[in-house]
Formats: sequence, C-alpha cells, structure tokens
Amino acid sequence: MRKKLSLVILSNSGASVKQFTISKTFLKGFIVFCLVAVGVLTYDYYNLKVSSVRSFSNAVQLTSQQDEIIRQRQQIQEFAGEISNLKNKLVDLNNFEKKIRIIANIENVGDQNNLFGVGGSVPEDLNAQIPLTKKHNSLLREMHEQVDQLQLASANQNQGFEFLFKHLQDQQSLLASTPAIRPCKGWKTSNFGYRISPFTGRREFHKGFDIANRKGTPIVATADGVVSFAGKKGLLGNAVYIDHGHGMLTRFGHLDKITAKRGKPVKRGDKIATMGNTGRSTGPHVHYEIHLNGIPVNPEKYILN
Repeated sequence: MRKKLSLVILSNSGASVKQFTISKTFLKGFIVFCLVAVGVLTYDYYNLKVSSVRSFSNAVQLTSQQDEIIRQRQQIQEFAGEISNLKNKLVDLNNFEKKIRIIANIENVGDQNNLFGVGGSVPEDLNAQIPLTKKHNSLLREMHEQVDQLQLASANQNQGFEFLFKHLQDQQSLLASTPAIRPCKGWKTSNFGYRISPFTGRREFHKGFDIANRKGTPIVATADGVVSFAGKKGLLGNAVYIDHGHGMLTRFGHLDKITAKRGKPVKRGDKIATMGNTGRSTGPHVHYEIHLNGIPVNPEKYILN
C-alpha cells in the first residue's frame, strides 16, 4: 500500500479550504529532479564562467598581440628613417670627397664611379608615414632594396676614399721629396746655365748655382731622401748626393766636413755638411745641383724661401 502525504491549505480564518494528497514517491522524484536541475544549471554556469574567462583571456592576448604588431610596425618605420639617414650621410660623404678632389686638383684622376653604381641615381627617401593599422609589406620590400643599394654605395665610397688617401699620400711623399728650400745661407755668386769659366775663360754650361759664405756654414738637405754618395768627387771636392725618388737627385759640392752617411735617410732641413773650399774652387761656397730624370734643371725654380 503506497504511502501518501496530505497537504491542507488553511484560509486566513484558519478554516480548511483545500486538501492535496501527494505520494512520497512523487515527492522524492520531484526532489531528485530539482537536484538534477540545480546540478545542470550549476554545470552550465561553470562552463559559461570558464568560457567567459577564456574569452577574456583571448581578448587580452589578442589586444597584446595587436599592441606588439603596432610596436613592430613602429620599429619598422624607425628603421626606414635610419636607412634614409644613412643614405643621406653617404651622399654627404661622397660630396665631401668630390670637394677634396677639386681642391687637390685630382677630380679627374682614377676610376670614380657613381656612388650607387654606373648610371644609378640616389634612391628617394622611404615613406615611413604609413598608418600603423595598415600592413607594411611594401615598405619592407623597399627597405630591403635600399639596404642592398646602400651596401653597394658604401663599397664604392670606401674605394673612393682609399684611392683618395693613397693619392694624397703619394702627393705628400712627392712634395716632401721635392727640393724646395735653399741649401744654406749666403750670397749667390754664380747662376745656372752657360757662363764664362773663371778657370779656363771659356764659355761652359754650369749645372747648378753657387752660394758663398764663411767656411763652416751649415749645409742642409733641401728635401727628404736617401744619401746615395758622401765623399770625394773629382772637381767637386767633398760632395754629397741625395736621391729623393720620383726621378729627383740633388748634389752638393766643395764641402768641408761631411756629416751625412751614405745609405742613411735624411729629412728636409737636416744638416748634411759644412761649407768648404775643396775641389776646384775660388773660395768657400757650395755648388748646388738638381737633376730631374738625369737632366740638370735650374735649382732657383724649386726654391720657395
């Protein structure tokens, strides 16, 4: 026999109005149903909460990725600006080299190619003002192209400066090796060229010019070079020869004491001897010659002081 549960609903006055009879089995089933419903709702709520958290996490991650993309695009724009600055600096260096070539009168010397290759023009500045919300693929392609062009320009500029440096070194060496000062203090007593010999009375070619002063007056090298001879030399008496390279040779004759040593380098202004009266001479003086490629030339054209 099933057990039943009676439910009486009273009115406000306390009098019985309605009476319901519910079986315990139904009640138990209803309670179980409610518990299951609560469990399902709780499970759905949990899943919804987890999904919400995941969605929030994904949104945060997406925002972070978007921020990272924006930062990367900003860096790309900064790199584009640096590439343009490097290009402009290379152009400035190339213009500076051209100025030096003009000043040194060597603008037409050597193989001077265009900075960006034969027929190459200076690339236009990169447009780094692309909105950060747009893709930078085209800018990246242009950056790669200009980096290649800058590498070529850098190599060309390096070659240009290397040639310029070597040429200026050669010029410096040539200038240092060119006789440019008087060999001593004194008075010129005989010019370069034909003259009447004080010994024979005949017309003869005088290969240098003579400077007279007191015996012992210092004689100096008139340019950088190497002493190729130091000793007695026929009618020149005690003599010193200096090889300056580049086809230049100087000779000093009628010396008294020689201080230069054969095979030793000398610098312009170094003392090499003292004035004397050795060899065929009419008095204390120095006979000074300059030879260019084996031919005597007028020393006065090389004296700057």
